[in-house]
Amino acid sequence: MSQSLDRGLSVLGALAQGADTLDALAEELGVHKSTVLRLLRTLEAHHFVRREGTRHYRLGSALFDLASRALEDRDVRRSAAPALAELNARTGHTVHLATYEDGEVVYVDKYEGTHSVRMYSRIGKRAPLHCTAVGKVLVAALDPVRRAEVARSLDYPALTENTITSAEAYLAELERVAEQGYAVDNAEHEDFIHCVAAPVRGPGGAVLAAVSLSVPRVLLDYDGLLALLPELTAAADEASVHSGWTGQ
Repeated sequence: MSQSLDRGLSVLGALAQGADTLDALAEELGVHKSTVLRLLRTLEAHHFVRREGTRHYRLGSALFDLASRALEDRDVRRSAAPALAELNARTGHTVHLATYEDGEVVYVDKYEGTHSVRMYSRIGKRAPLHCTAVGKVLVAALDPVRRAEVARSLDYPALTENTITSAEAYLAELERVAEQGYAVDNAEHEDFIHCVAAPVRGPGGAVLAAVSLSVPRVLLDYDGLLALLPELTAAADEASVHSGWTGQ
């Protein structure tokens, strides 16, 4: 990767945390202010960065436009949208649509629940594979050899007391997911949230994405979460049909 491109991307990454000054950006990147200023002027000319007042910079409109177009280009997001919106309206709980990318979950759509407890997820955010219901669904869909490769490549940080922390335990969990056709995150990613997820399939039955219902534990116990499975699987099947799945 070219040094200028690398630094430019680093600038965008830094500004993703919020508006910042030239001095602060130069210190964070470890380069001279004149170098950062040249990068900022180029990014500003293409609307990837905009100036706020006289000293601060923040992300510009071109970046959001690109992100929006990239998401729209994911056909599964478009085709699954009606089923997911209906599931959200019917249950009142948060609905996520996620795909697998470079060893992580990527949330490509989200329908916020009506309850007051909010999750840290957002469209475009990445999450671990080993402790999310959507991650388990996506990895369980891989062929056994690839599934084992992915499982053994993970670090398994313990995010809660329920988090799976070894490849062996994860592979056993994936086997169950593959057999039963759904996955559960039993407060494994966030200790106050639990989720249930199912696959969204495309032509030939290939798993394109995973859809989940996420519910605060204070609102619904584990048995109540599992009681949502028929609603979830019906929505996943509907989304799959709209994505080209014929049931075979």
